[in-house]
Amino acid sequence: MGLTIGSVYSQDVITKKSGEDIQSKVLEVTTSEVKYKKFDNQTGPIFTILKSEILMIRYENGSKDVFNESSSSSSNSDSDLCMQGQQDSKQNYTGKNSGAVWTSVTTILFSPLIGVIPGAICASAEPSDNNLQIMKPELMKDFNYSRCYKEQAHKMKKRKVWTNFGISSGAWVVLILLL
Repeated sequence: MGLTIGSVYSQDVITKKSGEDIQSKVLEVTTSEVKYKKFDNQTGPIFTILKSEILMIRYENGSKDVFNESSSSSSNSDSDLCMQGQQDSKQNYTGKNSGAVWTSVTTILFSPLIGVIPGAICASAEPSDNNLQIMKPELMKDFNYSRCYKEQAHKMKKRKVWTNFGISSGAWVVLILLL
């Protein structure tokens, strides 16, 4: 019996809300995540798991932390992360490689009728991950933050493409009138 108790407490056990147990050595618990190493590979990589995915951690010394956030605080933190993702996107995303320049060039050279084609194609495509200018990659692991960051960047991209289309259409009309 003593041997069983000893083996239970010889490692930290992270119990996920899904019921899965992770045999580990917990290294750090932050406000939003837990960093750990797998117990059977403590010289290996450091893993990170969101606290929102964890039900409980049982430490090797017998103490435990229970993470039972109420649904209201969970949705508040999800909402906070979403708002932060939107704000960060507004600050960091510039619309680089959005296709706005191609839309403008096509519109001025050919006509607004032709320019609407690349405009529609570029505006409908989400910005690629390479163009998002992500300053906090650790937060992109959170679904709500990532979703809201990308949605805001896509809105900004569409606005840039259609603004350039509008300006270019006006320039095309002026060119036609001058000729």
